[in-house]
Amino acid sequence: MPSAGARRSMGHKHSAWTHESVLALAAGANPVDAITAKARQTVFRAIEAGWSGPPYDPFALAEFLKISAEPRQDVIDARTISVGAGRFRIEFNPNRSAARINFSVAHEIAHTLFPDCGETTRNRYTHAELTANDWELEVLCNIGAAEILMPVGSFRTPESAPISIEAVLELQRQFLVSTESILLRIARLANQQCFVFAAHRDEKGSSHLYRIDYTSASRSWPITLETGFHLPKGSVLAECTAIGFTAKREEEWIPSQGPWKVESVGIAPFPGYIYPRVVGIVRPTIDATPQSAKIQYLRGDATEPRGDGARIIVHVVNDKAIIWGKGFAAAVRRRWPHAQKDFTQWVLTSRSEFHAGYVRFVNLEGSLELASLVAQHGYGPSLFPRIQYSALESCLVSVASRAKELKASLHMPRIGCGEAGGDWAIVSELIDVILSRNGIPVTVYDLPLAPQPSKNRVAGPVPKN
Repeated sequence: MPSAGARRSMGHKHSAWTHESVLALAAGANPVDAITAKARQTVFRAIEAGWSGPPYDPFALAEFLKISAEPRQDVIDARTISVGAGRFRIEFNPNRSAARINFSVAHEIAHTLFPDCGETTRNRYTHAELTANDWELEVLCNIGAAEILMPVGSFRTPESAPISIEAVLELQRQFLVSTESILLRIARLANQQCFVFAAHRDEKGSSHLYRIDYTSASRSWPITLETGFHLPKGSVLAECTAIGFTAKREEEWIPSQGPWKVESVGIAPFPGYIYPRVVGIVRPTIDATPQSAKIQYLRGDATEPRGDGARIIVHVVNDKAIIWGKGFAAAVRRRWPHAQKDFTQWVLTSRSEFHAGYVRFVNLEGSLELASLVAQHGYGPSLFPRIQYSALESCLVSVASRAKELKASLHMPRIGCGEAGGDWAIVSELIDVILSRNGIPVTVYDLPLAPQPSKNRVAGPVPKN
């Protein structure tokens, strides 16, 4: 069995969090989930208003949020200052690298998501300035920064090939963000067994061992290490003696767990420290990741779902019209008029429920149901897509609950990407995380390709009668 220190993970120890700001943010929930949700909702609003990437510009996001950003050479990295009336100013050191500036500004934006941010100046602390539980706030803001700089749908982790430190560094160059934020994002997305870590050399102690700052595990990895965990003497991390130096080795960090594959890279040290901090990724020597369901893509008609047993057809509707007039919804209305009648009756009698984020379920025939997801704002021409990603996320959670209750498979077109104008990269990742990775079969139907003109046909004048 792992030691008590090894059993505690960021994703499962929320009862042990003690920082006042963290507790205020979480309101009894898991703080990691709380900051992720807050950052994601913020990003979705910005994307719906035209923010795009990669790279995703945190200064543009700050402007969208009406947060001013000013360079200050006397600031170590960055800080957030309240300017009254719920408004903030971010001050940042312009002499840092572009990736570090981006990460610092995104980190400060994450600070503003805490409900008590206006009560004090928020700094990216030096290690010497951290009090007993300040690390909690800093870790959560790092996670928020990763969610901001690499939003849902921005990249996918490899499905089969192991995630390597070289792949991490390539993503870092592509997105112009810190290696640390890339690793945090990978931990959120990876289907493979792994965890990512940040550590520093204990220069003020006598042993000079490396200590874990924090870890974040993929959903299939059962063990992470708590802050302060000492790595074994002679760890490969000691080979990362300069920024950008990489090192790899199989090491046994917890005797009872056997060896792990460790890949690491040096990053900027804490202010006042000589040796770089080290971040990296840890994988088992034998990957025992359980195979999760994947989205199945077929050519066909989603109104004719394949397979047997309980099935749910899923589509997106808008929050204004009570009659489905275009796209896939219109095809559903023509085939099952009673579904349209049920939806209209629901809207007229339950106006309080007819808004973004709600789902209406109705039986179509036998074991076939329809889920109408209210995740589009209005209809008709628009300068920006009408999809509402936060509402779609909430709707998919409801659909997941219903599918588990019925033991049903889900069938849909590329929801939210027709009349709503959504980005399938974002939508498909939400489907993958909320549905597929929880064992719910999902089939997405694309219409058959139109036949191509014969290449042997010779063009010529049209004969006259």
